[in-house]
Amino acid sequence: MKKIILTGGGTAGHVTPNIALLPALLQNSYEISYIGSYKGIEKELIEAVNIPYYPISSGKLRRYLDLKNLSDPFKVIKGLGQSIRLMRKLKPSLVFSKGGFVSVPVVLAAKFCHIPVIIHESDITPGLANKIAIPTAKKVCCNFPETLKYLPKEKAVLTGSPIRQELMSGNAEYARSYCHFLSDKPVLLIIGGSTGSKIINDVIRAQLTELLKNYQIIHLCGKGNLDNHLINTKGYAQFEYISQQLKDMFALADIVISRAGANAICELLALHKPNILIPLSAAASRGDQILNAKSFEKQGFSYVIEEEHLTAETLLAGIKTVSNQKDSYIRAMADSGQMDSIKTIIQLIAKELH
Repeated sequence: MKKIILTGGGTAGHVTPNIALLPALLQNSYEISYIGSYKGIEKELIEAVNIPYYPISSGKLRRYLDLKNLSDPFKVIKGLGQSIRLMRKLKPSLVFSKGGFVSVPVVLAAKFCHIPVIIHESDITPGLANKIAIPTAKKVCCNFPETLKYLPKEKAVLTGSPIRQELMSGNAEYARSYCHFLSDKPVLLIIGGSTGSKIINDVIRAQLTELLKNYQIIHLCGKGNLDNHLINTKGYAQFEYISQQLKDMFALADIVISRAGANAICELLALHKPNILIPLSAAASRGDQILNAKSFEKQGFSYVIEEEHLTAETLLAGIKTVSNQKDSYIRAMADSGQMDSIKTIIQLIAKELH
């Protein structure tokens, strides 16, 4: 039985595509292990699917001044040593990396141990971790046609993003019961990313009375962001984070308001969910979400409100527009010819191992 190490973490978007690959990898009789950080979200998500998990030391790769920039390189070096020991212990035939800062020492250890690496880049432009990994990789998978020009031609493969197949089998009535919704008003699902978004949370809650006149609201607000004053508000269900019931909430949702992480928006595309994207601002990121959102807007999949322009007025106007044009958005997504990314990636892995 050939062994594969999966890695990636820091945010849910660096983990869920790996989880989406798991059923197909196991079906093809690969033995799977996962290397991640000690406290990242990947630990909880991977342990929940009963895959052996090996934590290592990791340091964040920052593009800005921070005192931690002095100490984190030593964490990466420690993580590299731990990863090399794990490579020698587990003896994998291949490493598949979804990126994120925890993946850097794992990919470098694979290179040191002469183990082939395939990486996946979700965003239009490669992140810093994947930029470090690209020279080591045999193949670089990507989501967007626009990404191909940033990658070595001989390594680049347009695969799309692996989507968890269970998301396609949600039960809307279960979600309605779970959220204690009693009316037949349409449902808004707000997703601020795995850590939540203060600006989105604040705007939604400031307009809650107005929104609840026409909608019921599921609000995934991020860890530590529950508002206790709103717990018993009729038609409003707030959660820090949802895993098992997310497929059901997607099934119930008429419109989704979301950040524009690549994995998240690819799930919306696969589900044909009319959506409003509020990408993370360039001031707080490298601007990848803005590029992702603009690509989806250009293709007719999404309505976009840039964070700097997010107000009560622009939000309400966006919801009205998407509601009035739902059929147009659904049709554009249905006609997109989305790729079978899981099958494509499994074929790449099999080809590399033969």
